[in-house]
Parts: sequence; C-alpha cells; structure tokens
Amino acid sequence: MPSAREQKLPTNTFQLQRVVSVLRSGGVIAYPTEAVWGLGCDPHNEEAVTQLLALKQRSWRKGVILIAADVEQLMPYLRGLPEEKLALMRASWPGPNTWLVPNNGAAPAWITGGRSTLAVRVTAHPLAAALCKQFGRALVSTSANRAGKKPARTVFDVRCNFGDTLDAVLPGAL
Repeated sequence: MPSAREQKLPTNTFQLQRVVSVLRSGGVIAYPTEAVWGLGCDPHNEEAVTQLLALKQRSWRKGVILIAADVEQLMPYLRGLPEEKLALMRASWPGPNTWLVPNNGAAPAWITGGRSTLAVRVTAHPLAAALCKQFGRALVSTSANRAGKKPARTVFDVRCNFGDTLDAVLPGAL
C-alpha cells in the first residue's frame, strides 16, 4: 500500500508532463509544496521570472528560492562551497530547510534580487520533487499570493488570487 506522501503524486503523468512543457516554454505555474501553494517558473528565463513577480506584485530585489528534487540539481549553484557546509546541507535535506549560499555566479540577478546570496532547498514534497525531476533542474519557488497577503493553502485560494493569469496549475495536496 502506498504511503500518504506517495498518494499525493499525480495518477495522471500527463498532467505533470503538461506543466513541465509550460515551464519549458516560459510559463508561470502553481503547484503544491510542503506548507502552502507555490508559484514557479524556469529560473533562467528572465521573462518568466519577471511575469511571476508581476503576478505577485513583488519587487525583484527580494529574490526568490530555488527548489530541487535532489542536491545534484542544485550543484551548479553550490560549486565552490566547502565540503563541510555541503555535508550539513545534505544532512538537512530533503526537508523544509532553506539555505542561503554565496552566489557563485550561476544564479542571475533576477533570482538573487541583486544580492550576493542565493536561497536553495531540496523539497520533501513528493509532487514538487517529481515536478523538479521531470523538469530536469531546479525551479523557482515562491508562495502563491500577492505581496503582503496570506499564502494560498488550497487550489481554490490560488484560483481566487490569480484567476486565469497562470499558465498552468498542477493539481495535488499540500
């Protein structure tokens, strides 16, 4: 019998493939995470990140988090870190721990908010991890809400907050 976490995975892989296709074409999506619904896009597509931040009504200077299915997806951003720090990070993941690391130049300014650091996490949410795995790399993760408002906790909240302005919504549970 599958675990409760495994039951949150999409039974229809078509949904996951469709959302990944939207990500690859520069779209902005909503998807469930460990605690709240998130908005995501390709971190290396400046137009997509700009659109995501416009939907949230959030300044680009705040930066965004990158989530990944595993540490390997984050390695381009973690190169140059001392092995001791990498070991601590690996020991805390997957899970809710977000680490601030020095930007080694792999993350563009629209991700870091122009700061010298980058926020990264390996997600423990099976659907978010499956999304990153299928996408093939880390993706932007920020709460699905307008700046200063409460984060969405249901797909209904996402629809109320963003209507049809999102390019795709990946159904699933928190």
